[in-house]
This record gives sequence, structure tokens and C-alpha cells, in this order.
Amino acid sequence: MFSKLLIANRGEIACRVARTARRLGIRTVAVYSDADAGAAHVAACDEAERIGGPLPRESYLRGDVILEAARRTGAEAIHPGYGFLSENAEFAAACARAGIVFVGPSPASIEAMGSKSAAKALMEKAGVPLTPGYHGDRQEPDYLLGEARRIGFPVLIKAVAGGGGKGMRRVDAAGDFVAALESCQREAAASFGDARVLVEKYLTTARHIEVQVFGDNHGNAVHLFERDCSVQRRHQKVIEEAPAPGMTLERRREMGDAAVAAARAVRYSGAGTVEFIAGPDGAFYFMEMNTRLQVEHPVTEMITGLDLVEWQLRVAAGEPLPLRQEQLAIRGHAIEARIYAEDPAAGFLPSIGTLAHLVTPRTGESVRIDTGVRAGDVITPFYDPMIAKLIVHAETRAAAIARLRDALAAYEIVGVQTNVEFLGRLMSAPSYVDARLDTALIERERAHLFPERGPAPRRAWDLAVLAQARAQSPPLARGEASPWNARDGWRLVGGATRRWKFREGGATKDVDVTFARDGLRVTIDGESHEPVGPATGTFSRDGVTHVFLDGEHRVFEWIDPYLPETEHADAHGGLRAPMPGRILAVLVEPGAAVKRGAPLVVMEAMKMEHTVVAPAAGIVDRVMCAVGEQVKEGVELLEFVADGTRAT
Repeated sequence: MFSKLLIANRGEIACRVARTARRLGIRTVAVYSDADAGAAHVAACDEAERIGGPLPRESYLRGDVILEAARRTGAEAIHPGYGFLSENAEFAAACARAGIVFVGPSPASIEAMGSKSAAKALMEKAGVPLTPGYHGDRQEPDYLLGEARRIGFPVLIKAVAGGGGKGMRRVDAAGDFVAALESCQREAAASFGDARVLVEKYLTTARHIEVQVFGDNHGNAVHLFERDCSVQRRHQKVIEEAPAPGMTLERRREMGDAAVAAARAVRYSGAGTVEFIAGPDGAFYFMEMNTRLQVEHPVTEMITGLDLVEWQLRVAAGEPLPLRQEQLAIRGHAIEARIYAEDPAAGFLPSIGTLAHLVTPRTGESVRIDTGVRAGDVITPFYDPMIAKLIVHAETRAAAIARLRDALAAYEIVGVQTNVEFLGRLMSAPSYVDARLDTALIERERAHLFPERGPAPRRAWDLAVLAQARAQSPPLARGEASPWNARDGWRLVGGATRRWKFREGGATKDVDVTFARDGLRVTIDGESHEPVGPATGTFSRDGVTHVFLDGEHRVFEWIDPYLPETEHADAHGGLRAPMPGRILAVLVEPGAAVKRGAPLVVMEAMKMEHTVVAPAAGIVDRVMCAVGEQVKEGVELLEFVADGTRAT
């Protein structure tokens, strides 16, 4: 076994690999960009090496710099994690030339499966059924559009070297094809250094089922069962579970055999995932093979009791697979939820900011959290906005759903928008609970998943009042223990009443707070009562109180009576950048007449493209951004006249 391992990644996967390495007695080396100098994965390792600037192309995609860091620190092996260089055949070959073990498959295997087009050609020869599509080398827009017409809309444009939903677009009509193609190619080039795409038939009621495979350098290969990853947004997985609901023993055997055959076809060594699309008729089609560890590998670990990173390290060190196929078995059910800094109501737009407050559920044998951030860390625009992976295990699927729902309700995050509430609603969505899973589930359950937000319950108002009272009456410092120094409103006789005003959502209320000898009394909407319990599940700062109650996150603003109220609406005209990012394309010129929803500006942030669209039919009055410009959140990009009135 290795004595020192360099982890060529960041965030939760780097922390995850370091955890297993530590258990095996392997010293670890972290690498970090300028944006990650104080990151959790740096603290999790024994040594750390700076590798460049904050952008991935300046650091985590610099194979030469990473290899030099490995040489300098004496690392015998490099674990690439996932993303970045994990499926880069050239980097794997460079490691071999440098005499450093790449913890993953051979460059030849990566080359064979790293190109989706080449992999599909290989699978076609092996007799594995393929989704109808075009997987050739020609990339001219007109030719690809012709192929899309032949296949029949809707189609899916997909980056040949892609993964993680990047460089992927669904196209429903021929008129939208070229713009979607250009967007895919830009995103693919930025994320993977390869702009090539393929075009496939989009199955509107498909399930996404993948099989975990493992091979070694002694000719052995096994599968560790399947995962259902059908619940997706923006072609990225949101929920993963194992085993797949409704999977028969016969279907598991067929898919497992096909996956192992795919691995054997390229003499695969290490961890890999063979992904299939399954139709409602039970037929399944090969989609791609990921030649790396997957984000969702913890659900496989939970149902098998195995450590897949340990398997990776042992195989890379030349050992045979620890178990044979007949020795592997499924125990119970596991579900993983990806917790992101994003706003589901705004099309899952990533969110940037500092994690001012972070409370997580209690972990143990049945609840696991894989994360690479801590309270006080910053979610930056440079990398994927994942905060954590929350994984639960139970004997049955129903029990696992209940456990995940409870664990999500215990999360408290302040500083960025998150999808925690959305995930909680997803756990009670009828389609999900009944295991009617497919890639269109989120859209089908839109009414349940994106409800109109009602008024906050009285208990939430009580907690906000209690938290504000505590914030305005902090404990006395040492040496201040005198009743004359107390700031809690206490009176020897009678009580003192203060009138506070709070704003929550669209509601503003006057609240009378009476400080009496026996405690607080609160009057809201003419009703007087004693607020129940301590102000738990709250976080207050600068007059704003965050209340976490029954899986909901409510924000209450205390309005200072001595300051004039200000309008909260932004009265400045124009369309603004929804987040920090780089301008990729300006699609209109001043004076252009556009329809509602027309794309105006394309931005890149967090390795994804985001399009700013016209809020209504109108005219572009002025453009204030340029291609290549790095802009901050809220910067005015252009001015827009809608229905004869400048947008405000």
C-alpha cells in the first residue's frame, strides 16, 4: 500500500478520500487554488500545496503543476476524485511516465470510454442496446441539425467528453437547435477542453439507472448493484438511491452483466459506472460509462457496507478485488440528497455568499454527511455550488425517506440560498413516495415542489420575537453583574412593554412585547400569549432573524423604530447580473426589438451557463457589458424598455 497520496481535487470528495487514507495509515497531500487556501480539504490533509489561481484552468486543471506537487512532496500516487482531471487520459499517462500511480483506470480505458461517441460505438459492437442518435465525428451545425431532424424532436445535445449535466441541452424544436448547440459547445469547451457533441433521442419518461462496476489488474470484474438517479434538474442529479425501486432480480442480473461486459471490453481497472436509460416498457439502453468514482457512490457503500475508496486504493496498489460477485449482497435502502447553494424558485440559479450559520443533523451509522465546507466558508463563483451530500440508510425505502426528511429538517444554513426546503418537499411528492421515478419527475410535480409561500405560522413569529429579545438583551459581561446594567426590560413592579415591528415575506406586523417578572408576553394581531419554549432553531444578526421550523426557513426583519423605513424595491432601471460571472455572449444590440423570454446575455458562473432573458416584449435601449468581462452580482447589464416604459 502507498505511504503518501496526493488528492488532486477539492471540496467534499477531497475530504472523503482523505478520511479513508487516514484510516489506512496513508499520509495525504492536498492541493489548493488561491480561492481555497483556507478550505476544509486543506485542513483535512497532512500537507498542502498551492497550485494556482482561483479558476479551474489556472489550478485544478493544471496537470503539470499537480504532478510537480506530487514529485516535490514524494507522493507515490494521485487520487483524482471526480471532475477536473479524473477522466483525462493524458493526465493518467503523464502520471505513468512520472512513475506516479494514477488511482483510476488505464489511459487506454479512459480513452475508450471517455468519449461518449467512441464508447457507444464500442458498446454497439458488443451488442449492448443504444439510444437512437448520432455519435459520429461531424460537428457542423447544419449537419447536426439534419441528424436531429432525422432522429426526431425532442433531442438531447450532449458533450462528448462531458459529465455532471454540463454541455447538455434538451431541444424541443428545430428553431432552437443552433442556439442550444452553440451553448453546449461553449460550456463543454470551458469544462472539459473539448467542444464536440453528440445528439440523441430524448426519452420523455425515461429512468436513469446506473451500475457500479469494479475491476482489477488481475482480470477480475464485478458489479456492486445499481443506483437510481432519475430525479434531476438541469440534467444534473438531485436525489440518488440504491437499490433502484422496482428492480427485479432478472433485470438486475441483465443490467449487471451488461455493465461488467462493458468493463471487461476495455480491461477496466478501478471504480467505474455504467449508465443506462430505461424506458417504461422495461427496455434499457447504454448511455455512457464514467471512468471514475461517482458523486453518488455513498449510497452503494451504505447498502453494501463497503468503502469504495479503499477498494480504489487497493486495486491501484496492485491487489486483487477484495470480494467476488457471489460474496456481494444488498442490505436495506439508501438515499442521497445533494444540498446545493442555489435558488430552486429561480430555476436553480447558484447562490454565492458566506456560510454565516451552519447547523447539520446528527450523524451516525444511518445518517452520513459528506461535505467540504464549514461555517464561515465562502461559496465562490469558481466551483460547483455543492454544500454537502446527505446520505441516509434504513431497512426499507419508506423508512429511508422518513429518515432523510427528518435529517433535512434539522439543517440550518444562513448566508446563501439553498435547496434544503425543496428537497424536503421532494421527499413528500406523491411521484417520489410512490416510486414513479423518471427524469421528468420534478416538472411533473411542479405544483407540489414550488408552492406559493403562505404566511408564517404563529410559532415562527414567536421564535423571531424571542430571538430578537435575546439579541437586544445579551448576557452581561463579567464585571457587569448589576441590575442597573441589565438590558432585558425587567421591572421590580409591573412590566415594561415595547412595540416592535417585523417584516416577513410580504407581511409586516406590529408586535407588543411585555417584559414582566415572570417572563415575556407577546401580543400579535390583538392576541396576547406567552411564547412557547426557548428560541432554538434561530439565528439573528443585524436585526434579521432566521427561523428554522418544521423544515421551513423563514426570515424576519426587525424594523428599527428610530430609523426611517426605506423602500426595498430596487428603483434603478435595467436588467442586472443575477450572480458574479463572466460574460460569454451579448446576443442583442441597442435598438433591438425582442419578445418576452428572448435570450439577451449569456453568463458563465460555477462552470455552468446562465442566460439573462427579456422579462417582457420590448426594446433593448442600451448595452452596458461586453464579451469576456467579469461582472459582479447586481451589475447592470443592459437597459430595457417594455411596453413603452423603462423596466424598473
